[in-house]
Amino acid sequence: MTSRTEDLLAIRPNISSAKIYDTIGSEELFQNKTIRPIVKLQHDLLIVVFKNYITKHKNVFYELSLEKQLAYIDNTIHKDTKFRNAVKGMLIGQFTVEEYALYIQNSSSLNKRMMTIVKERLIDSIQVFTKTDILQAV
Repeated sequence: MTSRTEDLLAIRPNISSAKIYDTIGSEELFQNKTIRPIVKLQHDLLIVVFKNYITKHKNVFYELSLEKQLAYIDNTIHKDTKFRNAVKGMLIGQFTVEEYALYIQNSSSLNKRMMTIVKERLIDSIQVFTKTDILQAV
């Protein structure tokens, strides 16, 4: 029987571009070894959660210009505490116990890194947020 730690680490995608050197700081190391793979693993869920957020906020997002959509994503990630906490929970729930112990030592800084990465992924996936989502939800 495998442990929870082994199971969690086994399902994480490998990110070959994530830089891991002896000289990088502990926060950047945590970001590249833990946060990035977890965000990539949770990508599809994050997309669906953001689509649901758009729907719950009366689909205003779809009426915005591209520039304003990008600002909407930024605003949601940085200012909507309820949404931020839900996203943090989705990511922290994938931490091993050891990773969580590292995380709580500097959670404020690591939360900023997590939210920045999530924002970047949502922005990079902006093409999946279309008005056809409204029709699929009906």
